[in-house]
Amino acid sequence: MLKWVVAAGLVLALPAVASAQDAANGKKLFTKCAPCHAVGPGAKNKVGPELNGILDRAAASVEGFAYSDALKKSGLKWDDANLHKWLENPKALVPGTKMLFPGVKDEVERDDIIAYIESFNADGTNK
Repeated sequence: MLKWVVAAGLVLALPAVASAQDAANGKKLFTKCAPCHAVGPGAKNKVGPELNGILDRAAASVEGFAYSDALKKSGLKWDDANLHKWLENPKALVPGTKMLFPGVKDEVERDDIIAYIESFNADGTNK
């Protein structure tokens, strides 16, 4: 009976482990974002704004970046849910955005990219 209880506990724990965000994989996947965005030490605005400290920041709030009117008026705050929606399909979340990126359809990939981006403080240092 004890073996069954231990085995059942391990099986129940597996989905949590399998769905854990992987910042190291997110770093690899960030190559999809890197042509337009920078994150980490010395990150500067490119075609898109730098992404350091994005979590809980208001959308369209990086100084020196020319955002679309649609994003400025969106009222979005970059929490986990909005980052997921944005990465999945930016134009669906904010019609009229200038962002041309078609999105990341795979949820695990979005999790990992977000984990990587969120591993940096606003000043670009690692958390």
